[in-house]
Amino acid sequence: MKFASQARSAVCFLFLLSLSFVLQAQTSRLKDITTVEGVRSNQLIGYGLVVGLDGTGDNAPFTNQTFANMMNQFGITLPPGVNPKSKNVAAVTVSAELPPFAKPGQSIDITVSSIGNAESLRGGTLLMTPLRGADSNVYAVAQGSLVVGGFGAGGADGSRITVNVPSVGRIPNGAMVEREVANFFGDSDSLTFNLHYPDFTTARRIEETINGLMGPNVAHALDPVSIRIRAPRDTSQRVAFLSVLENLEVATAEAAAKVIINSRTGTIVIGQNVRVSPAAVTHGSLTVTIAEAPEVVQPNAFGEGETAVQQNTQVNIQQDNNHMFKFDAGVTLDEIVRAVNQVGAAPGDLMAILEALKQAGALNAQLIVI
Repeated sequence: MKFASQARSAVCFLFLLSLSFVLQAQTSRLKDITTVEGVRSNQLIGYGLVVGLDGTGDNAPFTNQTFANMMNQFGITLPPGVNPKSKNVAAVTVSAELPPFAKPGQSIDITVSSIGNAESLRGGTLLMTPLRGADSNVYAVAQGSLVVGGFGAGGADGSRITVNVPSVGRIPNGAMVEREVANFFGDSDSLTFNLHYPDFTTARRIEETINGLMGPNVAHALDPVSIRIRAPRDTSQRVAFLSVLENLEVATAEAAAKVIINSRTGTIVIGQNVRVSPAAVTHGSLTVTIAEAPEVVQPNAFGEGETAVQQNTQVNIQQDNNHMFKFDAGVTLDEIVRAVNQVGAAPGDLMAILEALKQAGALNAQLIVI
């Protein structure tokens, strides 16, 4: 009887422990950590002309050829050998992103970029430009006045100042969708959710969460990225089905231990699960200062010498005597940051310390340099 009472107590303790773990685990909506396979945007690109510039266009050969072809379409033929040399025209590329399920008649934003030597696109107007997909079909047509965030100014002596990038602009709602992209949203008996970041634990938890709500064998984790789900074929029912699933809260797994270093900006990001094995670290820096102080030497007032400049160089070497600190087994992120701050290491010095710990096998994390 006493053994049974102890067993029940142990079971209750394990249940409370698991419950506290679930409550403390980080949860995310399914729509925030996954995408539905096949529901994606498509890239569009086109080539066109921007007109109406205030002498800031380009004079590239392909711009002149495009301008002449456009004039021919309007019934105006330029004499042979005549170069229009219009500085109010610029050749541009037009890029856009066609959202999934975009319908004909809807508008999308576009980005216009100069491909010649145009100084600025400010004040220009994009002429009608077809936008094509990877299959060379036209899916949208763009036209409109550009919004340019940058500007430049120059002087007669060639001096110039530029703020931001005046050779790139945007046109909000500047393209009209003309064709719908074929999709296979309702062509099968299943849907597949793909995780943004592969993780076996998260994929398994998504499977368990959906099966716990919808019934057994509804969801099946294929790999650390994909979870296949049986779904109704009727379009309206499938939309309602996805509306329920995408708002499910799932306890996501903790990310792998990583240390991200950006050597260009000096940015260092240390993940929560980074641990350090026992190690001792010391860090000292050697500072060399060289100062040049030229001195003017004057000759004697009644002499025939000349004034000369004598170089006076001062060299100073200073070495910081920093103390050694020790990492014990299982040191956490807070303790790593605290120890490094006590040494007074700069971001560049911290990079060297982390790389040395990795080479010594004491940094239990992925060291990623970007």
